[in-house]
Amino acid sequence: MAIAKAERLMNLALCLLGTRRPLSKRELRDSIEAYVEAFGPGRGAAGSDDSFNRMFERDKDDLRELGLVIETVESLDGEVGYLARRDSNRLPPITLDAEEAAALGLAAKVWQQARLAGAASGALQKLRAAGLPEDVDPYEPHSALEPRIPVHETAFEPLMLACRDRRPVVFDYRKATAARPEPRHVEPWALECWRGHWYLAGWDRDRGAERVFRLSRITGKVRSRGTAFTASVPDVVTVRETVASWAGENADRSALIRLRGGSGYPLRARATAVRELGDGWDELEIPYGHGLDAWLVEFGPDVVVLEPAELRADVVDRLRAVAKG
Repeated sequence: MAIAKAERLMNLALCLLGTRRPLSKRELRDSIEAYVEAFGPGRGAAGSDDSFNRMFERDKDDLRELGLVIETVESLDGEVGYLARRDSNRLPPITLDAEEAAALGLAAKVWQQARLAGAASGALQKLRAAGLPEDVDPYEPHSALEPRIPVHETAFEPLMLACRDRRPVVFDYRKATAARPEPRHVEPWALECWRGHWYLAGWDRDRGAERVFRLSRITGKVRSRGTAFTASVPDVVTVRETVASWAGENADRSALIRLRGGSGYPLRARATAVRELGDGWDELEIPYGHGLDAWLVEFGPDVVVLEPAELRADVVDRLRAVAKG
């Protein structure tokens, strides 16, 4: 069975690499002997079509896991086709010194998820085959630090794959000011982690503008759409800069808040001044910029805004919106 699957994957890869135009599922089904033997040529019974579609999707995912870049292209009549361009699947000569190899090894050890760990390990094996010096061990420890980037949101993996494959997605998203989530149609560009939270940057089709979404506010499943991007992807996606502006990183004003003792450590780390008030409360002075009200709401009853008055009003409005839900 393993040999048969390997042969099927090899034939599919050669077919996708050898074509000059995108091939539809039907054309691939008729061209690859293993598919013809298992399901017959052309369109068969509904059960046969369903079984073929499941096998094809698994095979396509397996090839992508092995590193083959497969493009999904939609024709003018709406039919979806697939191809693997040779220029996208050609690895140039690579020369790495010990420091560069160590950096790659460090990056490979960051991920805690099994799927990402396997992809990182496979990437290093390909680099070894492409010329990584045999006397360099990319996994050799060079520091007492053991890096980790936690990912708890179930939306992370489907969004990561959608960013990689340039596939639009649909998900339900709850804003900090909203009582209920609402559907968002997004062309995903990039994922970034900032201060322990993951964010997605992309083109919001409904609003016709670039938007950044916090993954922890995505509810339900992320559904992909087999259509092409309508907006160009920028060369540089400034996720962290956008989120930092929300949190007041570029603020030129200050806010005064009361914070319950033993809570709100991210706020304490940002504080420019701290004063104990007694009765289990502290008074903090923190930078005040756009989006600070949304951040303060997340700390719930542990935070009381003292000034300025407009910030206090914004926080109260957000809390009332949440309470109504």
